[in-house]
Amino acid sequence: MGNTEEVRDKVVLVGLNSPVLKKEENADEGTMEELSALVETAGAETVGMVLQNRPSPDPRTFIGEGKTEEIRDFCRNSGATMVIFDNDLSPSQMRVLTEALGVQVLDRCGLILDIFAQRAKTKEGRLQVELAQYQYLLPRLTGMWTHLERQAGTSGKGPIGSKGPGETQLETDRRHIHRKIDKLRQDLEDVRRVRGTQRERRRKNEIPVVAIVGYTNAGKSTLLNQLTGAGIPANNRLFDTLDTTTRLLTVSDTLDVVISDTVGFIRKLPHQLVEAFKATLEELEYADLLLHVIDVSNPEWKLQAQVVENLILELGAGDMPRIDVYNKSDLVPAGEILPHGEDICTISARTGQGVETLLEMIDRRLDKGTRRCVIHLPYDKGGLLDMLYREAKVERVEYGETIDVTAVCNPRVLGQVAPFLAEQAQT
Repeated sequence: MGNTEEVRDKVVLVGLNSPVLKKEENADEGTMEELSALVETAGAETVGMVLQNRPSPDPRTFIGEGKTEEIRDFCRNSGATMVIFDNDLSPSQMRVLTEALGVQVLDRCGLILDIFAQRAKTKEGRLQVELAQYQYLLPRLTGMWTHLERQAGTSGKGPIGSKGPGETQLETDRRHIHRKIDKLRQDLEDVRRVRGTQRERRRKNEIPVVAIVGYTNAGKSTLLNQLTGAGIPANNRLFDTLDTTTRLLTVSDTLDVVISDTVGFIRKLPHQLVEAFKATLEELEYADLLLHVIDVSNPEWKLQAQVVENLILELGAGDMPRIDVYNKSDLVPAGEILPHGEDICTISARTGQGVETLLEMIDRRLDKGTRRCVIHLPYDKGGLLDMLYREAKVERVEYGETIDVTAVCNPRVLGQVAPFLAEQAQT
């Protein structure tokens, strides 16, 4: 009993489908199932699911008075402690529903933020989540707590005295949150600068960058573990890994790359999170190659791939060279035809099937004519050694009749040292 995870809340899920809402804002059975998986990830238990069709959302309660009463009764009978909506709610709708239902009310956006807050481990991850939380909270301050309406700094004589020069607690809290947001943005700007310096160093060393992207739970961490032995916890649940992991990967004799995983994407990903995680996600913009990992065993993989595609475009990485990696192929029924093509690779990151093929594809896409070679430099050309240290990957230097340098060089460097290349150099 001691090692079972304590259930935090019993949750009723509510979704609305309406022709006046955009397709991506509507709830359907697929998004409700995904919401239930998110609830489980957050450590709670789903005790009921209500999917309603209406011509248009009710401005006050979103789902209408009758349905609100029905859900209130269900909460009382089932012992539910929380209601979570699959759609985004306005601050006033959230306030009205909380009062009417008598339990805490969250929307999908608030739930995802809660999960991110639980999962973020690094300082950078926590900064990004905190910024997103404050941006989400700011418009929802009014009416979240009744004390926020009180007047501060007045004579305290009730309504007449409250017209003094003081400000409401709400205004005080707003200013405090604006200050916090400014500070977090500044901290994230520092993170961006450090990442920029690291990128510059990699570019100078000519180490290509490969970024792994994909829908949450598509198997990105499992793939990174399979390729590099990174040892990242890879559990079968949504948003299990939030913090970016970067590792050096030797793809072939002549190619090393820096490979990074990124936070998983999901339908209706809160825009505050996309904004806050740009410090991490801009790695995509500077990558030399994207690996888009797709869980081909999921019946909705096409829809999930499109969600990721849209976010890649939003982040300005639409023209980036890419390999589509169809993962979990070992879970696909025998005989089912899997996607195939020039920039498509089918693998199972868990078993390692197809990973060698993927490495060969990465090598081909990033091969810029780099070669390992042996260079015999005369001592009067010793100045070229400095250039090699700067612009090539020097593996060994031996001093004999000449300075013998074993290095991995790109075509430009090879051109400069061509007269001194050993005949036995590997080409």
